[in-house]
Amino acid sequence: MTPVSPTRLIGGRYVVLGELGRGGMGIVWRAEDRVMGRQVAVKELHLPDGLGLQERRSFRERLLREARTAGRLNDPGIVTVYDVVTDDGVDHIVMELVEAPTLAEVVARQGPLDERTATAVAQQLLSALRAAHDNGVVHRDVKPSNVMLGPNGRVRLADFGIAQAVDDPGLTTTGSVIGSPGYMSPERLEGAQATPAADLWAAGATLFHALHGAGPFARETAAATISAVLHADVPTARTRGPLGAVIAGLLQRSPQARLTGVQAAALLASTGSETAPMFGGPPTTQAASAAASRRWGWPVAALVLGLVLGLVGGFALAGAGVFAPAGPAVTTLTYGQGGDVPVFGSVSRACLQGQLAPGRAFPIGSTVSCDGPHDLEIFQTFDPFGTQRDLPYPGRDQLAGYAGQACSLVFDSGLVAGPDKDRLEVASLVPSQASFETRADSSSSFTGRDVICLLRSSDGRQLTGTRIAEDPG
Repeated sequence: MTPVSPTRLIGGRYVVLGELGRGGMGIVWRAEDRVMGRQVAVKELHLPDGLGLQERRSFRERLLREARTAGRLNDPGIVTVYDVVTDDGVDHIVMELVEAPTLAEVVARQGPLDERTATAVAQQLLSALRAAHDNGVVHRDVKPSNVMLGPNGRVRLADFGIAQAVDDPGLTTTGSVIGSPGYMSPERLEGAQATPAADLWAAGATLFHALHGAGPFARETAAATISAVLHADVPTARTRGPLGAVIAGLLQRSPQARLTGVQAAALLASTGSETAPMFGGPPTTQAASAAASRRWGWPVAALVLGLVLGLVGGFALAGAGVFAPAGPAVTTLTYGQGGDVPVFGSVSRACLQGQLAPGRAFPIGSTVSCDGPHDLEIFQTFDPFGTQRDLPYPGRDQLAGYAGQACSLVFDSGLVAGPDKDRLEVASLVPSQASFETRADSSSSFTGRDVICLLRSSDGRQLTGTRIAEDPG
């Protein structure tokens, strides 16, 4: 162990005052910058044993690159990197000294964050990542121990010491992985380069940790954790507001289907302004939680869910297997000519009599009052293809995948309420090929391409009263 002494100098400039912490990559010292007259944090980096000469050279090149990119990251949500120095053959990263607990420490000490506080953390974390990504820098190791929760609710993202500039070709050794497996995206674990989308996956896993006290793929061994990231079902965050939809959208295994930072921030903005965090404070009241879920607006839901699933700009569900449904199982039937449901005349919020089954028709005018007994309730409708006419039919399986994701996210967002929610199930209707292709010559407001989300009782009993938390109008 390196001795601690007030007379020890790092790089002839930084006077070591004491140890702040240590981990697998080395030790962090509290030090005083003799030139600037300020205290700083100095991370002394220890390379793993057994690295070859080329691997060590690549690692040091990466550190020097960070010194060049640090100036880009002048953002209040990012812990600033000041300098990179080599002293006695050991590399050090000199950073802004932020004396605050990490998210991992707060959760371990006080338990999971309440939803209001976690939402505020999410907003600031996404803002910091956007600042980095806009400057061409990928963090590569977003995790709870790198998110610092300071006074007055200020969130800081730390440890850009292993970040990678997007516009600087990769310097990592082939086959090497830098980061924490439980928070690494599936594509990175499979050998792909780090990208902003990978950081956003890690942010989703970090926010899940904030709400649950453990990562979504935490297992007893590293191998089991990696297997869970790649293959296990993605757990659903226990939230009523848009934070749950954001986490679900960030934890999409396909980078193309994953929420972007801008989309996630827009979704969280629907919570309004009452998101001041209370690190370690009392939990959010039930009334506040309900109010937050009511502010989660339908137009924002439709917009963002459409974007996350890649259905704007003519993407048209390209790529088989991209949309592996998460959340509750969703039964999907086709509607229109040649479909399972030959006639379905309502796409707006409505309640219907009759079980959803192949051969059953629901013509215009077959709706009933939601206040009385009914079998089905339409709780959301998506028009993912808009006014685009010349599009090939994506196929039933791809449309069903989209419907499963979109309807499940809305169902879990807090818009669907009621004491019997756990006894409800989600069904969806997607267009048949004939219905989809007929749209090209139609001037009707009914597109024939809509994806319709419905509620029904899992035991076949009728429902009475709406299950929608607030009138979307």
